[in-house]
Amino acid sequence: MSTTTVAPDRSAFAPRRYVTDTMLLTARSLRSIPRVPERLLDVTIQPIVFILLFLYVFGSAIHVSGISYKDYLFPGIIGQSLAFGIIGAGVATSNDMAEGVVDRFRSMPISRLSIISGQVMGQVCEAILGLTITIALGLGLGWNPHLTLGHGIELLALMLLGIFAFTWTGVLFGMLVRTPDAMQGIGFIVIFPLSFMAGTFVPIAGLDAVPRAIAEWDPISALVATVRGLTQGYPSSGSWQLDHPELAMMLWCLLILAVVVPLALRRFNRTLAG
Repeated sequence: MSTTTVAPDRSAFAPRRYVTDTMLLTARSLRSIPRVPERLLDVTIQPIVFILLFLYVFGSAIHVSGISYKDYLFPGIIGQSLAFGIIGAGVATSNDMAEGVVDRFRSMPISRLSIISGQVMGQVCEAILGLTITIALGLGLGWNPHLTLGHGIELLALMLLGIFAFTWTGVLFGMLVRTPDAMQGIGFIVIFPLSFMAGTFVPIAGLDAVPRAIAEWDPISALVATVRGLTQGYPSSGSWQLDHPELAMMLWCLLILAVVVPLALRRFNRTLAG
């Protein structure tokens, strides 16, 4: 009597393997933080520096009608912190590419897609940690958000969507530049002025004509206006996106993901093939 050996259907385990590998690589990314703690400077120390400077140094000279400057400032810092996640994700990705980490992963029996998704999830966790620290510091310094349950759920969902959009953008940029230093320099050149013009520290209405026109359609402006509107009920105006910040932020994030994710995956596949 003959027997036939049937090879296991590995495709049936592909999704499970992908999820497992992604979790392992995410844990690997987080375990490297104690060895390289400066990776968290952009999501921990940097927001604290901005808070202390603008609240206690410049805050006495800045007056915003209808709201205390403390309540005006913290939603802006939260929005800015999310935007600066592009730089952190880009630097970490560029560092892995420069050190040959991806090449080592390529020789291992792991799901190829899990390499990039593990990187994204690790950066998302770092961004959430930084956001938690910023919010906790704000509450400790007297920030008084006025959140209903519905607005709280809406804000949480939009923040997660924003984190994913900015993280994927950083991962793509990190694969395009040659060195982590170049990524950090380019990131600050682009994100720093956009975040300052986004109504983070002063109202957009008070800007001169040219920066105001840019700020009214700056994607970070929609992010900042969303946080400020949901937590303080403070209205913004000047353009369609500032009059409808939640919808504008969602559309911006979905557009960014629709463009950036395919480009990042394509670049990643070309890197593996090379």
